[in-house]
Amino acid sequence: MSLRLSTVILPVDRWHEGGRAKWQRAEELGFHAAYTYDHLSWRTFRDRAWFGALPTLTAAATATERIRLGTLVTSVKPRSCITG
Repeated sequence: MSLRLSTVILPVDRWHEGGRAKWQRAEELGFHAAYTYDHLSWRTFRDRAWFGALPTLTAAATATERIRLGTLVTSVKPRSCITG
């Protein structure tokens, strides 16, 4: 039986200002998987940038090779619907 460790990386850093490096570092450290949240904001980060989970995971997939990627929570976002 082997132990697999995962981590959570909040989508609060711009990709070129440390976001990419965090995902790559998680892979370098040997984590099995890295997850992010798909919220509109998060507690103490509500006044900071908060990037979408799917674009963040897409970028992480281009910057990593082995680590599994996913969301811990995927929220149903309210959407406007224009009919007529």
